[in-house]
Amino acid sequence: MKDSMNNSSSGKSYTSGDSFSNSYTSSGSASNSTASGSSCTPNSSIHCTVSNCSNHCQGQDYCGLNTVQIGTHESNPTKTECVDCNSFRMK
Repeated sequence: MKDSMNNSSSGKSYTSGDSFSNSYTSSGSASNSTASGSSCTPNSSIHCTVSNCSNHCQGQDYCGLNTVQIGTHESNPTKTECVDCNSFRMK
């Protein structure tokens, strides 16, 4: 059975296992490359240390995406280890 959570400020109900997405814009103008060699503009709002992800800006600890998808593989996440970056792509 999935656990439900109600966000009273938005009136939306969420079920554990649902994925959430937040949009962030990059405020930095620095640019380098992703693991695949394509151009990467680090998004200073999305700190990331997963260097084997194809979205990771190599040489800086930031993601090159404008948004990331965060989810869980647990029905009732209680630890950091239960949360996943669903935007991860192996390089």
